[in-house]
Amino acid sequence: MPPSHRKVEVPSRLENDRRDAGERASSRADVGDRAPGRAETIGIGMLGYGFMGRAHSSAFRTIRHMTWPPPLVPELVSIAGRSQASVADAADEFGFAEHVTEWQALVADSRIGLFDNTGPNSVHVEPSIAAAEAGKHVVCEKPLGRTADEAYEAWQRVSATHVKHMTAFNYRFVPAVRLARELIASGELGELLHFRATYLQDWLVDPSVANLWRLDKSIAGSGALGDLGAHVVDLARYLVGEIAGVSGALRTFTPVRGGAQVDVDDAFAASVEFLGGALGTIEASRFCPGRKNALRFEINGTSGSLAFNLERLNELERSEGTSGFRTIFVTDPGHPYLEYWWPAGHVLGWEHTFVHELHHLLSAIRDDGDVAPHGATFEDGYRAAEVCDAIVRSADEHAHVAVHYRDPALGRRASQ
Repeated sequence: MPPSHRKVEVPSRLENDRRDAGERASSRADVGDRAPGRAETIGIGMLGYGFMGRAHSSAFRTIRHMTWPPPLVPELVSIAGRSQASVADAADEFGFAEHVTEWQALVADSRIGLFDNTGPNSVHVEPSIAAAEAGKHVVCEKPLGRTADEAYEAWQRVSATHVKHMTAFNYRFVPAVRLARELIASGELGELLHFRATYLQDWLVDPSVANLWRLDKSIAGSGALGDLGAHVVDLARYLVGEIAGVSGALRTFTPVRGGAQVDVDDAFAASVEFLGGALGTIEASRFCPGRKNALRFEINGTSGSLAFNLERLNELERSEGTSGFRTIFVTDPGHPYLEYWWPAGHVLGWEHTFVHELHHLLSAIRDDGDVAPHGATFEDGYRAAEVCDAIVRSADEHAHVAVHYRDPALGRRASQ
């Protein structure tokens, strides 16, 4: 057994706790029926202590008690960040036993079995590769790289180590999104014709907002395109299929902030063509007053339609044929990812997507199973980056461009 794993005793669930959790439409099996009396642990090393670090840490802590016994029991070993004072505070707040100021220390720590990269985009590739080459499984926040070339290198070098790898496209793990995927896969929508999606926020409308790292191309790689658009591209690929061509436009509405030049996009819009023949539009902006985290999509097929709004994430709108939309309240125990949560009608939130995502990864590690198709691998991270780069090329050239995905066997890009 590797040093990053050990056995711990699994206490039996108290009967009243099981009864409270079990008052659902369908019963959940007793803990004793789900697993033998021992669970294996895995040490977690995290790079980054910002917004995503908080979300991932919360998910690991929640997995430990809400999905008991989890596939592997996460032990928060160490967190890394540049500022000694800030990372020390984060370790206390997030629940990590130790903190360091160099990510290399996490890579060298034999107690760590899963490297969780939540740092800025500029440190997604090198630390993730190093961790994988040290034998650690890796989850990395999106975008996988600042460019498709970076993302391709990460995919190729990490996959060569045969560790489990995941790009953290957490919206795949919204129960309503997974249900949409199941309905599409079962043929309920017929032939897919249209995909249209927007991801709109308003946090940059105020011109006095400081020039943050997300507005610096050398660190972020891009603006709304890589931050928000990558999510939309991934959902398009997950739900509809591979994207074959794009026509895009990008805008920077406030080119100077705090006296510094902003060299990334504030918004983009693109029309897309899918390999299967569907047409689509995708758009993202951080300049939409009143829109806080408004990710929406609609998919139309020959036999029906689906619509989703992240700000109402427990709901999926469905039209069977032309009958009109009805709302599916995705909170029943039989719905995706709901078996560990509350009685029907007790809603989930944004933070629970990370619980589902990381639980899925831990299951793949424990069982030596596949992260794909429902989890996004580093290959998915690369392919999303290739689409984003194609949108940039289209905007620069004022032309429709084909999306070419690099063939690892040939070492060059080829049409999908």
